[in-house]
Amino acid sequence: MISIKSHINVSLGYFLMAALLGVLLRTFVVSPMPIPINYRFIVHTHSHIALLGWVYIALTSLLYHLFLSKQGLHRKYGRIFWFTQLCLVGMLLSFPFQGYALFSIVFSTLFLVASYWFTGFFIKNVPKLLKGTNAYRCLKVALWFMVGSSVGPWAMGPIMTLLGPESIWYRLAIYFYLHFQYNGWMVFALIGLLIYFLEQHRIMMSPITFKVFFWSSGVGIILSSFLSALWTGPGLAFFLLGGMGAILQLVGLLILIRFCYVNRSLLKSELTTLQYGVLVVVSVLLLSKMLLQLLSSLPYFANLAATIMDFTIGYLHWTFLGVISVGVFFFLEYYKLIKLTKLSNLMYLLGFVFTEVLIFYKGMAAWQRWPLVDGYLMYLAYGSVLIPIAILLILWRSNTRVKGIV
Repeated sequence: MISIKSHINVSLGYFLMAALLGVLLRTFVVSPMPIPINYRFIVHTHSHIALLGWVYIALTSLLYHLFLSKQGLHRKYGRIFWFTQLCLVGMLLSFPFQGYALFSIVFSTLFLVASYWFTGFFIKNVPKLLKGTNAYRCLKVALWFMVGSSVGPWAMGPIMTLLGPESIWYRLAIYFYLHFQYNGWMVFALIGLLIYFLEQHRIMMSPITFKVFFWSSGVGIILSSFLSALWTGPGLAFFLLGGMGAILQLVGLLILIRFCYVNRSLLKSELTTLQYGVLVVVSVLLLSKMLLQLLSSLPYFANLAATIMDFTIGYLHWTFLGVISVGVFFFLEYYKLIKLTKLSNLMYLLGFVFTEVLIFYKGMAAWQRWPLVDGYLMYLAYGSVLIPIAILLILWRSNTRVKGIV
């Protein structure tokens, strides 16, 4: 029998490692390390373990738990899970020491195979009754976006061989992958899980409302991928298509938020005060993300985001640490796979907000030629420490019966 809670513990373990690597990276520029490390190699490790270890394992475990756990597929799913762990451990043991090279590329490629395996497994085995739901439609599309995002990694090998890593196509391949991972797979999967939650409590969208939401969001995700290419200085058509995609995504989100707001009394009756508060936070973060995305479709701001990397880094962390990770926390808490407390939630949000303010402040300083405050890098490193502390609190509280706010 598979213990999904243990799988979630594994995913949180990866998140903790990624967060500690983030602290290491920010400490690296403040004080000398006692052992030699390659900064760029650690960046690769940090990003891969955060995306593929924490979020991927947490989301796929949730999907199995909610849709497949009663189908008697434990052994088949177990093979997929452990094969995925082999890939992740391989990346952990190769990226810090060689960056993108033979072994890390092999394990990254095997991970893509694992994600295809899970996608086929999920789509094939979801019960027919659930296949007719709006939630399944969203989740199936999210999984296909994940599969589609792998075009980026597959293209990187030929690009490096033929054009070299300095080619704009190399960076475009990375941005293509990140766009469809973040917006297509992770965010849309979270939306699918929210619709599943609503449907389980008989809070149903009308067919026409769902149709408008679904197509606006799906087409918007595809078109907004053009925003990832605006830094190359393309023609006006790219700005128009990217802007249209951002508008469509925003329209889809506003439809969903309005639907939830109209049914807020029913939501409050099904959620604890903490859970409802977390859901509101995720909604605000996601709406802010969509507005920033729309802003980046304007030529001036597209150029600004391309030339000042702190804005790009801040936006990516806003999406990953804010929208996606807090969204995952909500579902794990609701389905009793972790235990969030006021203290762990507050600690995490403080670390997130504090570091985001500092990152965007540095971008604003570069833009407006403001001076940086003394000790900026040290403050950023200190703020980063709050996030692994919060994750440790979640792990500890989720695996003990100790009562209290911690």
